[in-house]
This record gives sequence, structure tokens and C-alpha cells, in this order.
Amino acid sequence: MTIRVLLADDQNLVRASFAMLVSSAGDMEVVAEAGTGREAVALARSARADLIVMDIRMPDLDGIEATRLIAADEDLAGVKVLVLTTYDTDEHIVEALRAGASGFLVKDIKPAELLDAIRTVAAGESLLSPGPTSRLIARFLRAPDTATTSAVGGPSGLSERERQVLALVARGLNNSEIADALGLSPLTAKTHVSRIMGKLGARDRAQLVIVAYESGLVIPGTV
Repeated sequence: MTIRVLLADDQNLVRASFAMLVSSAGDMEVVAEAGTGREAVALARSARADLIVMDIRMPDLDGIEATRLIAADEDLAGVKVLVLTTYDTDEHIVEALRAGASGFLVKDIKPAELLDAIRTVAAGESLLSPGPTSRLIARFLRAPDTATTSAVGGPSGLSERERQVLALVARGLNNSEIADALGLSPLTAKTHVSRIMGKLGARDRAQLVIVAYESGLVIPGTV
């Protein structure tokens, strides 16, 4: 199945480079390009993309608000958002994940890594590598002046096994790695993740990471 990609970035050169790269892959195509957040929202509705590569810093409407509008639109329930960040200087990445993004990319990512990231997120996995995720959460989510309440429920209603699975999701493990860590089959691990998402009302695995850190199930800096 071909992955339909929408590219949203206000820098023409960056967008053109990404478009050339994505178009070179046999299993994906660029269906639209947006230079502002409002364009991204409008094109998400008209181009019917499967995945949006979304820059955070854009004029008119930033990538966070654009992501929030897309995630809140029931007609776009199947659309995944992969946000772009400069990482060390961009403190809004956690806000983007809360808004509904399924993961993040550093702008200087290698070409092959971008294509792999698109495939990963399009397949329903979150793109949250353990080290960067831990550091981002530690720097911003748990800071005293950024206390917030998650839009999804806490883990108190989960079984002990589900809490174990949630903790491993928060550390960036995929279903196969979770299965290996807990002595489960990959299908059982996938079923646990799906049930946890249902119980917590989470849109995807990225929101599960937020829940795990906000609730204290995983402590920043311990990954």
C-alpha cells in the first residue's frame, strides 16, 4: 500500500528536499505541500493524506495548533502527524505530542531515517527514541512551571501486566521488544498495547508515553 504524505514546512528548500526524497521511495508519494499551518490543516482535509510531516515553527498557525486541529477532526481520525523539531532548542515538542502528534524528527535526520520514520508512524507505531524522549520529558514536562493535566486518563485502572507494558512503551520499545522483555508473543504484546490505549482513551503510543511520565510510572532520567 502506498503511503500518502503531506509535507508542511515554511522553508521551500527543506520542503523540496523532503519531497524529492519521499517521492524516490517506491511505497510512498507526496500528495500535497503546505507552507503554513492553516494550509496544512486545509490540505489534510482535501488531499486525504495518510501522514503529515509537520514543522513546528510555521507562520500563520504553528505546527502544534495545526496538529491539534487535525487530531480533533473526526474526519481525519486516521491521519498521523510526525513533527519536525530542532530538538535542543525546541521546547514545544511535548506540546506537539499532547496535541496528537505520533512522534518527532530532528531536522538534520539522515534521508533513510526519514523514510523509515514515515513507515513506522504510518504503521501505527510512535517514533520516540528512548534517550531523546527521556531528556525532553525531563526538561519540559516535569518542570515546575509547566505543570499540566493530561488529556487522557491515568494508569490507576490498569492491571500490573498492563502497567509493565506501559512502562516499556514509554521507554521507546516496539511490540516485538516488549514481547521479548516480558516473555510474551508479539501478538499478545500488541493486544496489551491496544487495550491500554482503549482504557486510557489515548490516540496513539505517543500519548501513552505522556501518561507514563506524567503519572510517575516512569521517572525522567531513568531510561
